[in-house]
Amino acid sequence: MDSVGHDPLRAKLSTVVDEATFLEFLAALAMDRRDEVTKESTSPSPPWGPGANGWENATIENYLDAAASWGAAGIGIVEAGSATNPWQRCAEILYAGKSYE
Repeated sequence: MDSVGHDPLRAKLSTVVDEATFLEFLAALAMDRRDEVTKESTSPSPPWGPGANGWENATIENYLDAAASWGAAGIGIVEAGSATNPWQRCAEILYAGKSYE
């Protein structure tokens, strides 16, 4: 997130409509994680909170567990604004893995 609270990754998520835009989101997600690792190597965040870019789940196993848990919690729940496009739903699940606990 930048200093005014704008999350470019969330903005990228909103553009997912098909395989090509999903892959663009996936690349942006990877870049966001790499950016956080770089930031954390020079100025570590406190251990009890998220990293510089909001990552709560820093290992692949914790990230995938969180994404799966968030996705499972939303199965069958229809909410206003929830994704009906399967590409965007997949992107939402991956995005949620970044911070879901």
